[in-house]
Amino acid sequence: MQQQRQQTARRSASSARRFLKKNVGIALAVTATAAVLGPATSASAGTGHSYRGSVVTDVRTAAQFDYAAGEIPENITVNPDGSMILSMLGSCAVCQRTHGPQLMRISASGGRTVLVTGQVGEAISGNTRGSDGTVYYSVWAPGNAARNGVYTLRPDGTPQRIAALPADAGPNGLAIDPAGRTLYIADSFKSIIWSVPVSGGSVTPWLTDAALAPVPTEALPIGANGLRFHNGALWVSNFNKGTLLRVPVTGAGAAGPIRLVAGGLPNIDDFSFLTPWSDVVFVAQNGSSSQNGPDRIVVVYPNGTYKAVLTSADGLASPSATAVRGDRLYITNGGVPEPHDAKLQTGRINFAALLANAAQ
Repeated sequence: MQQQRQQTARRSASSARRFLKKNVGIALAVTATAAVLGPATSASAGTGHSYRGSVVTDVRTAAQFDYAAGEIPENITVNPDGSMILSMLGSCAVCQRTHGPQLMRISASGGRTVLVTGQVGEAISGNTRGSDGTVYYSVWAPGNAARNGVYTLRPDGTPQRIAALPADAGPNGLAIDPAGRTLYIADSFKSIIWSVPVSGGSVTPWLTDAALAPVPTEALPIGANGLRFHNGALWVSNFNKGTLLRVPVTGAGAAGPIRLVAGGLPNIDDFSFLTPWSDVVFVAQNGSSSQNGPDRIVVVYPNGTYKAVLTSADGLASPSATAVRGDRLYITNGGVPEPHDAKLQTGRINFAALLANAAQ
C-alpha cells in the first residue's frame, strides 16, 4: 500500500509538470489530473482555498548570514550548475550604514565566495545572469552619480559599470531580453524602467508610468522593484502600491499597455516563475522591512487570484526575493526585525497541492 501511494504521488507530480511545461491553462490541467490528485478537503477561503498538503514543504535554512556585518540578502539568481548569486545590502533604511554591500556566490556544496564588495553607504540590490553566464548587478549609490548604476563582472572578476544612472535614481531589479541584447532596469524612485545594451552605453527610459511610482508618504518610498522578462513581456512589482504588473513588449521592442496581474500585496518585493512556460508566480511580501504588512510568500495564479503558502510561522524574516529551480524554491530573508535572522531558505514545491489550489 505504501509503495502504491508513493507511485501515485510520483505520477501526480510528473503529470503536473507535463501540463505546466506545455503551457496548458492551469485550471484545465487540474481538471485533467483530478483522478490522479484525488479528493481534497477545503480548509479556508479568502483569495483561494487550502488543500490537504502544503504547496511548499520541507522548508529549511540553507545558509545563515551575519546581519551585524551587513550580510543582508536582497536578491538571488540560481545558476544552471546549482550555485547561487546573492546581493547583500550591506546597509538598509533601518540599519546602520557601517558595512559595504557584497555580491556573493554560494556553490552547490555551500562554499561562499565574495565576488564584489561595494562602498559603505551604497547597496547592491538586483542581480541577474545572461545566457552566456555574464553576471550583472545594480549598485544603488544615493546621491553619487559616479557610482550609481548597473555593473558587470569582467572575465578577470573585476567590476565594470556599464550603465550610469542619475544620482537620484534607485536602480533595483534587472532583466535581460531573450535575445540577450538588452538589459532592463527597474528604478524604484523615478517611475521608470530603463534599458541599455548588455555591452553597455547610454540608458534610455523604456517606460515611464505612474504605475511604477513610489508612494511618497510611505516609510520606505519604493516603487518599481522586482523585474522579470517572461513570455514576451516584462513583469514588474511595485513595492508601495502592492501590485504585480505585466508589460508586453512589441515586435519593435517598445512597451505595450500595462496590465494589472494582481493587487493588494503590500510590500511586494521580488518574484520568480514556476517554469519558463508557466505564468504561476512565487512572490515575496517583505512586510517587516517597513512594519507595513505580513511576511509572506504568495503564489499568484494566471487569473490574478493568489494564496499565501509560507508565513513568518515558517521562519520568514523580511523575505525579499524568490527563485525556482526544478521543484526547489529559494527565499532570501533580510532579517530586519530582531533577532535579525538573515538567511537563505529552501523548500520543495508540492505540484499536486499547487494545482489543486489553482482550481478554486
